[in-house]
Formats: sequence, structure tokens, C-alpha cells
Amino acid sequence: MKGNIVFFLLGILLLGSCSSRKSTVLSAGKGKSSSVTSSKKGGTSISGLSYIDRYKDIAIAEMNQYGIPASIKLAQALLESGNGNSYLATKANNHFGIKCGGTWKGKSMNRPDDRARDCFRVYQNPEQSFEDHSKFLLRKRYEKLFTLDKDDYKGWARGLKEAGYATNPRYPQLLIDLIERYQLDKYDRLESSYAAKEVREEKVEEIIHIKEVVEPDQEPEQFKSAVAMIIHEVKSSDTLLSISKKYDISVEQIKTLNSLTSADLSVGQMLVISK
Repeated sequence: MKGNIVFFLLGILLLGSCSSRKSTVLSAGKGKSSSVTSSKKGGTSISGLSYIDRYKDIAIAEMNQYGIPASIKLAQALLESGNGNSYLATKANNHFGIKCGGTWKGKSMNRPDDRARDCFRVYQNPEQSFEDHSKFLLRKRYEKLFTLDKDDYKGWARGLKEAGYATNPRYPQLLIDLIERYQLDKYDRLESSYAAKEVREEKVEEIIHIKEVVEPDQEPEQFKSAVAMIIHEVKSSDTLLSISKKYDISVEQIKTLNSLTSADLSVGQMLVISK
């Protein structure tokens, strides 16, 4: 009887030990998962998340039509429009800073850029700006990008810089950082098959060829200056005053450029400082 009691107590101790180890392992796993999630989400802002929620569907539609990763289009839009707060985005629905060059026959507005009164396209709505951005990329200089997979956002980020879209040497990393921080790659989708990818590539190649005949490839600055604007990402210690001193620009100018009605800032918010 005494032997049975000893075995019984040993069994309880062993079970307790296993349970404790199992609990420790699960707890560590949760901790690791939580850490990864927070690092990916760290630095996001309410305005950025709202912007993504509003425009993700049009970015996905454009990706399915032409092959530009939705993550790339959203990251470019976030960066170039300051989360939709830039003057061009709010006053002209122009989220990518595209100028009046080429065959543009729509409305326009003048803003200082390379020259004191550069002409920028005015769109009826932001969706039209997203669509026109795709058409802007459908030219010879960007042609090889459309042979990439629809989920190859890193290849697209580097390729845009190599093709002369941006002057900032960190442009690819800025896009990749935004994509990974906001987990924008979850909107990217591969083609259903290799055959589907070939069909899409052939369609894009044909569009580029037709555009080359109708609208010969011009230097990008005739349509859009290569991205060189200063974008400031808000840190926890930042205030409008400290940012204005850092860039030698007035608080009012920052507020005007970003359509801010108050001095409230949120961590991760993207502020356009100059364009």
C-alpha cells in the first residue's frame, strides 16, 4: 500500500513538471509571436491605417489588371501623399505628384516644384489618381518590372529606383519598410498559374508598345519629378515646433503642406516637409 502511495505521488510530481514545462513553452511561443507582431506594427499611425483601408481595394484591382503589387502602390501613395495629407492629395486628388505632361487633357493646377509654377494633374477623385499612376508606369523604362511576380514587392521597390523613378537612394528601403510595418504584402496575390502570368505580361507589353507609338517615352520629369521630397516620420518625442526647427521651416508651412488643423501628431505619421 505504501509503495502504491509513493508511485502515485511520483506520478503527480511528473505530471506537474510536464504541465509546467508545457506552460512555459506555450508562454514563450506567445511572447515571440507578440514580439514579431508588435515590431511589424510598430510605428503605424491612425491616418496611415485609415488611408490603407480606404484605398486597398483600388490598389488590388490595379494589381490584378497590370501586375503592380498592391503593397507597392499603397506604400508609394502613403509616402508621396503623406498619408493623403499633402496639398496635391487634398486639393487635386493627386496622390502621386503626376504632372500635366503627355496627352493630359484634364484639369490642372500650378504648384512650385522644379519650377515656380509647375503644372500638376487634377483628378475627379483619388481612385482616378491611382489608375493614372498605373498608366504612368506603363512605359518602356519600367517594362521589365511587369515581368516580376505580383507579390515581389522587394523586386519592384528596387526596380523603381533603378529605372529612375526616385532620386532618394533610400527609396527602395522606405517602401519596403512601409510595406512590412503596415503588413501591406497581405494584399498581394500571385497569378493563379504561370499561363495566367504570361497572359498578363503579354497584355502589358502590348499596352506599352502602343503607348510608345502614340505617346513616345519622355523624360520622367516632364510628367513627374523623380521622388526627392522630404518626408518626416513622426517619433514619440516629436512636436511640430521641434520638426520645424529641424528642417528650418515654419510650423504653419508644415500644417499647410499636410492639411493639419491642429498640432496633434501620432507616432508613425508621415509628414510632407518639402516637395
